Amino acid sequence: MTTQTAAGDPARSSSWAPLTHRAFRRLAAGRLLVYFANAMAPVALAFAVLDTTGSTTDLGLVVGARSLANVALLLVGGVVADRVRRTLVLQGSALAAAGVQAAIAASVLLHAASIPLLVLLSALNGALAALSLPASAALTPQTVPAELIRPANAVMRMGTNLGAIAGSSLAGVVAAVLGPGWGLAGNAVAFCGAALCFLRVSATPAKEPGEAGAAGPARPLHELREGWREFTARSWVWIVVLQFMVVNAVVAGGVQVLGPVVADDTFGRGAWGTVLAAQMAGAVAGGVLAARLRLRRGLLLGVALVAVEAVPLVVLAEAPGAVLLTVAMFANGLALEQFGVAWDVSLQESIPADRLARVYAYDALGSFVALPMGEMAAGPLAGHLGTHTTLLSGAALVALVTAGALCSRQVRTLTSASAPAQSLEAEPVTG
Repeated sequence: MTTQTAAGDPARSSSWAPLTHRAFRRLAAGRLLVYFANAMAPVALAFAVLDTTGSTTDLGLVVGARSLANVALLLVGGVVADRVRRTLVLQGSALAAAGVQAAIAASVLLHAASIPLLVLLSALNGALAALSLPASAALTPQTVPAELIRPANAVMRMGTNLGAIAGSSLAGVVAAVLGPGWGLAGNAVAFCGAALCFLRVSATPAKEPGEAGAAGPARPLHELREGWREFTARSWVWIVVLQFMVVNAVVAGGVQVLGPVVADDTFGRGAWGTVLAAQMAGAVAGGVLAARLRLRRGLLLGVALVAVEAVPLVVLAEAPGAVLLTVAMFANGLALEQFGVAWDVSLQESIPADRLARVYAYDALGSFVALPMGEMAAGPLAGHLGTHTTLLSGAALVALVTAGALCSRQVRTLTSASAPAQSLEAEPVTG
């Protein structure tokens, strides 16, 4: 590992420099496989539920159970990731997720699936994701030098998006050709591969919790209070999290629950997987752009671009065709990636490393807490108001809360420590 940090060093200025670090490559490969599996799961599971009962309300219950369990254990995951070796957390959660997905696949393939069983197994999967998410997010800056944090986050997100593209595309095709059970079986295999990748990730002992002597006995409530103080100390953090509390609920209900229903009634299941993959393809393109640009006020741009989340909802309501929806989802992914990279960089530059996982946990809790409500409410709302009105109302709500977040002065003025100080404009990174 080179220690040269001169500004003119090509290895340091290249968008792909993080890939020269072995620990980063292994972490990126493991996360790619996790996202591949997690992208297949909701598509395959959605069609498995529709095949079992045909009920939109049942679909919301199954999808919502995962989100509810995820939200319930996120704070536990943050505390664990700041005390226990994060690589160990990732390995264990990936192996356990493989077992759960194998059980879901077996129940579907053997025609033994029932809504209570699918709800239970979906909840277990959400609990495992809650344990791994803070560890996964906080581990990235431990695998590269500080000056590579921005390109590392961009490359990591490109990898996870590529995994999601492959997963969502394959899930739609497999569900249409072989049945959703085989898509769920593929999840189990992918999680096993992720566990093998995480097994070979090694972070610097001085930086990795649980190594070289973790400090003192566990005091979970005290540690949660420490994380809460870090989370609330900066208004831009909790304001953006509040924004996403609403946006994620709306999009989860509109896209994850009502989307498959609209697809079944119009352009078909196979094309729905392609539509979801288009969003991930846009995110990959957005990641390339984010890696090569250094924005002093990247968070401002990213928060504003969240409004693009409303576009696919409008298209689903007004013109649910595969081509137009694919274009809308691509643009959505391109825009949201600018936010995602800016958000990760802002947190990693501002929050102390030993409390970062807990802040990520509060971030995820706030952002995801309304997901089960959005997913479970989508079916009944569509039944009462109509799918068209429900989707358009959600689009309007996304635009409204985005405008509200932009009213914050801290959101508008926060600057990145790794961006050039002499300019507020984007500057391409050489490489």
